[in-house]
Amino acid sequence: MQRLRIAILGAGTGRGQSWQSTLRKLSERSDLYDFCAVCEVIEERARQNAERWGVKPYTSLTAMLAEEKLDVLLNGVSSDSNPMAVGLAAKHGVHPITEIPIAPTLRIADYMVQTCERHRVKLEVTEQVFLWAREQLKRKIIESGIIGEVTHARLWYTNKADYHGINAVRMLLPGEATRVLGYSGKVRVPHFVGYEGELVQEDWWDAAIIEFDSGVVCLFEDPPRGRMSSRWDIEGTLGQLVGNDLYIGSVERATHYPFLYEYTTIDGEKVLDHLRVETDPPIVFENPYKKYGAADDDEVARMELLVGFHRAITQDTAPTYGAANARKDLEILFALRESARRNNTWVELPLTAPTALEEELEADFLRLYGHAPEDAEALSHVTIPRAGVRWRVAGWD
Repeated sequence: MQRLRIAILGAGTGRGQSWQSTLRKLSERSDLYDFCAVCEVIEERARQNAERWGVKPYTSLTAMLAEEKLDVLLNGVSSDSNPMAVGLAAKHGVHPITEIPIAPTLRIADYMVQTCERHRVKLEVTEQVFLWAREQLKRKIIESGIIGEVTHARLWYTNKADYHGINAVRMLLPGEATRVLGYSGKVRVPHFVGYEGELVQEDWWDAAIIEFDSGVVCLFEDPPRGRMSSRWDIEGTLGQLVGNDLYIGSVERATHYPFLYEYTTIDGEKVLDHLRVETDPPIVFENPYKKYGAADDDEVARMELLVGFHRAITQDTAPTYGAANARKDLEILFALRESARRNNTWVELPLTAPTALEEELEADFLRLYGHAPEDAEALSHVTIPRAGVRWRVAGWD
């Protein structure tokens, strides 16, 4: 099997560390990848991560691409950097895999797709939520028919990364989203410190009705930041999925089947073995990456994306998630805000022109960075903050 040389751009304290841990496991325990380099603009952080993960440090992406003969570049920096990372990687014949969301706007996402097509490289986007072990179990439950025909859905997503919630629900429902009725606004909240160190005293809320061509309707809400946790429910004619619990039967006589996690120990490490509901017969999701040390829900998803991307590159198949899915999840959110702007009128999907919000985002991108998204070389010399234009303009992560 062909081992692909992979490097990561961005070595932050959160997602960057998770990705590097997974890359190290796949390098040591499989013949899929060789994790060889890390690029981080802060020299000391680059050195520390290189020592921790046993790779070569770089502070320049262009230098790393020129010297390392990479097959794959994983961009772990914020979404505003994706067009730059994809543009440079594709130019060097390197297959990019980017953090989510795919891009600040749909037009920029399309530019990234076209760039990869022109240079004949694959593009993947790291949407993990629908690949969490519990989400894969939910799909098995729905596919088994035990909850009957799916009829309705409710989604609450509470951390402003709403594309994750839209993705999770969309992957569980039949059909495609066809139109959106949206409501949106800003309200005063207990103040908190924003991504740029600013004092935030107002926060956005969003709500929508999302119709699918299967007849299913999803009710969506993202409140101002608070204590409510994210959850999504799927209703069926015989039962329902309520968060991470399965109920079969009517409200008065329902049988409750909680999701049960089982772990095992491999090479001294705690690893997810399987996840199940004790129906008759049980419905089980087995961790396919136990031998690689996939420890939990999210690492199962990370490995699924990386293993799928290896297959896409070496066997010329579609990536596990792909740019088209990433685009659909963003499109629903842009339709929501456009509907709200139009005094809460239905907006049909797919969108046929840039929304007013997308035009604002692109204008702010140019103001903030001084270069168009297509100017990858120039953008590679610009500092891209954790809080990008989505946060500045729309209040989104």
